[in-house]
Amino acid sequence: MITRDYLLKAMDKDKQVRITIAHTTALVEEARQRHNTSATASAALGRVLTAALIMGSDLKNEKDALTIRVNGNGTAGPIVASVDSIGHGRAFISNPIADLPSSSPGKLAVGELVGREGYLEVIKDTGMKQPFVGRVNLVSGEIAEDLSSYFLLSEQIPSLVALGVLVDTDLSIKAAGGLIIQAMPGADDTILEKIENNVLQMDNISAVMSRSQDLESVLGVIWGDIAYDILAERPLAFKCTCGRERLAAILATLTREELAETIEQTGKLEVSCNFCGEVYNFTEQEILNKKQKP
Repeated sequence: MITRDYLLKAMDKDKQVRITIAHTTALVEEARQRHNTSATASAALGRVLTAALIMGSDLKNEKDALTIRVNGNGTAGPIVASVDSIGHGRAFISNPIADLPSSSPGKLAVGELVGREGYLEVIKDTGMKQPFVGRVNLVSGEIAEDLSSYFLLSEQIPSLVALGVLVDTDLSIKAAGGLIIQAMPGADDTILEKIENNVLQMDNISAVMSRSQDLESVLGVIWGDIAYDILAERPLAFKCTCGRERLAAILATLTREELAETIEQTGKLEVSCNFCGEVYNFTEQEILNKKQKP
């Protein structure tokens, strides 16, 4: 089985189709542990985080960022994943303990948990005055189909998206990963049909990830007899951007009255990061000192 989280980008020699594939088992497991998610919530969270990491691999500059927000008005609540340009991602699900019975043996009810009466939103912050925001209505709540719809409607790129999270009986993540196959302008239908048939003959993506030795071998199956080049390889990891200094600066924006009221209500100044669950404790004096600094 694959022992590390990483991503590969590949394109055929004639530059008609691009494939990005990612193995994300360890980082989805870290997200599960940090948020103590149910089986179905883990699958939903892992799919969104995996998709964000694959899409984020197209970011060009060091400070660029991409966020996927999914809100289907289901019991899961909003799900948000945010990634940088070098393969670091973080994510949260609003209701981590939400769960539903499987819709069929071996298939978690992700679509039902996420809901279908809402939207999928992609925000790309590339340093411009306003970030790019693309939003589409949800098709199924299963995430992969919804992203295919996003690419077609918002970016006009025909795309095949597969995302999967295999949850073990002890709720740990046994395998996770995904792929996005995109047709370049003017792509020949013959090559697209070949690739689509190869993908349809494969097992679901989480099962493929659980038994494959590396992503290179999975790419070989998808391309078949089509000659291709691997364009890039990137390690992936769960990493949050929160920190004591950053959160102290946020608390320092509160008035003295608001600080006093918070301490009176809870007996302490405690901040928990939504994305990673890390808890930070501060003294009132610490924040007051921060307020006094220019």
